[in-house]
This record gives sequence, structure tokens and C-alpha cells, in this order.
Amino acid sequence: MVITGRTPLLLLLGMVPVVLRPAMSTVWLWVLLVSVVVLADWLLAARPDRLTVRRADLPPVRLGAESQSCLLISNPGRMLVRATVRDAWQPTAGATGNRHPVRLDAGQTLPLITALRPRRRGDLRAVGVTVRIPGPLGLAARQSTIDVPGRLRSLPAFESRKHLPSRLARLRELDGRSAVRTRGAGTEFDSLREYVRGDDVRAIDWRATARNRNVVVRTWQPERDRRVVLVLDTSRVSAARVGDVPRLDSAMDAALLLAALAARAGDRVDFLAGDRQVRTRLRAARARDVAATLQDAMADLEPVIAEADWRALAGAVNSLGRQRALVVLLTPSSRHR
Repeated sequence: MVITGRTPLLLLLGMVPVVLRPAMSTVWLWVLLVSVVVLADWLLAARPDRLTVRRADLPPVRLGAESQSCLLISNPGRMLVRATVRDAWQPTAGATGNRHPVRLDAGQTLPLITALRPRRRGDLRAVGVTVRIPGPLGLAARQSTIDVPGRLRSLPAFESRKHLPSRLARLRELDGRSAVRTRGAGTEFDSLREYVRGDDVRAIDWRATARNRNVVVRTWQPERDRRVVLVLDTSRVSAARVGDVPRLDSAMDAALLLAALAARAGDRVDFLAGDRQVRTRLRAARARDVAATLQDAMADLEPVIAEADWRALAGAVNSLGRQRALVVLLTPSSRHR
């Protein structure tokens, strides 16, 4: 039973009969009368468990971005129900506007929207849905907390994605797919052509020139189908902060940008995170959504107050494959910069 604010006011009204008939029996009689009325009001209130409450699935959202939780509450009974519904979430979910006054006619279903803004990565869960239904007089109410599972997946913010267009434009220049041809040293042989003014003399193919009347140079193109391994340090040094941002989150941001660029360049991206043991291992093929895959894999990572075991991490890198690879270590440790 929940007592509303009207009950104390009703008790204060008892001062009138006490003044008219000042006696202790009048006080007790008034208290007894109020108790009976409050009990009757509580008995006449509808039961919260007669309502049907379900929750729509929530899509993943980046850290700090807005999301919405939608509750669908139904009244399968034949009577009008007035209630107050509170959609409770853990504090780091950033729930606002989660108290909803509800008026449900018989057979009616209403959506209740709660705004969420996560303040922590990982899975944020709903605590429960509390339904309070007052009696006809509003003196007492029935209250019950219903377990309605809910989960919001909070992903790394990926703030560096704003640099992605400029880096992709540079990548297209290096690949020769834009109007501006960038000279540079490639790693894979492309073709032979005649020498023109401005070419690097080191690119002259003397054997081909000897068989030709003109000077011939080799042209190169960027290497394709490379393998990139991103190793994220989650040991104690990653728990420090630079400003308001943890070092681990900054390393995640850099890893996401590198992975997105590598995937656009046609490379394979593998990911490994750990400290004294491997926390996450991911083998990602070429995919334009590799950043989204990595975000989901990183969501639950937290700094561990322990030293990193670099031999174990090196062994884990080797277990991903023996092919030649570019290994990028993201760590704030000064020993490995």
C-alpha cells in the first residue's frame, strides 16, 4: 500500500471535530475513520499486475548519443485505469522523462517513450517498470514493480569519424582514382612506360631500355590485400585520463579510424585487445562495416588494474595467422611508443 498526499490532509481535517468535542476519544475515532476510508480506497484500486507491459527492442547507439525506450502498456480489463508508470534504468543510461501519467480505457494500448543518453560504454539495462494505481478517492494506491527486460548497447563514440572523408580523399589520390595523380613509391609493380620529364630516375628499367629505343620506367601501384592487426592495450596504464577522456577510449577512437581506412583500401583487419590475458579477439574480413563490427567488440572493454603481458599478446597475434602483417600497437605505455 502506498499513501498519497491526500491522507495527511484528511487527518488534519480532524482538528475540526476535536475542537468541537475536545476529547482523546474523538482523536482516536477520527484516526480510525480515516484508516477505514484509506483501506477501502486501496481495496477498490485496480491491481497493477492486470496490466500488460512489454518493451520494444533498442538498437545500439554511440556513447553520448540520444536513444529512446518504448514501453507498450495495455489494459485488457473492462474498467478505466489511471496510473503512473516509471520506466527505471541504471543511472549511466541517462534516462530522462521516465515518469508517465497514463489513462487507459478498456482494451487500449499506449506507447510510453523514455529518452536515454548513455554515459558509459557496454550493455545498459532496465531496472524495472513501476506501476502505481490510485484508488477512486486518491488516498491510497496499489504499487508494483514489473520486470520488463531491456538492454541498450552503448558503443564507443568514434569521434574521429569526422576526419574520415579527408583521409579517404587522400587514399583515393594514392590509389590514382582521383583527377590528381600523386607520385609516390608504391610496393607492387604495375607496368612499363616511356620516360617523361619529372619521373624519378631510380624508376628506370635499364634492361627494358636496352631492348627499346626509348628510356623505359617502371610504374608502381599501392599494395593490395594487406593484413593489418590492431592490438589494443587494456592494462592499468589505459585507465588514466587526458582531460575528460580515458586513454582507452582515445585508443579505441584511433583504432576505429585505422580500421575504416584499411577496409576502404581493400585490406583485411584483425583486432586484439588484452592485458595479462586476451579480452577480445576478432578476425574481420574486408567489409565496409568493419568499424561497426569493431565498435560492438570494443563496447564491453574496460581498463584492468594489472600489467600487460606482452609475450602473451605477441603469441595471440601469431595465433591469428602467420602471414606478413602490419601490427599497430595502441598503448599509452612509454616502453612501447
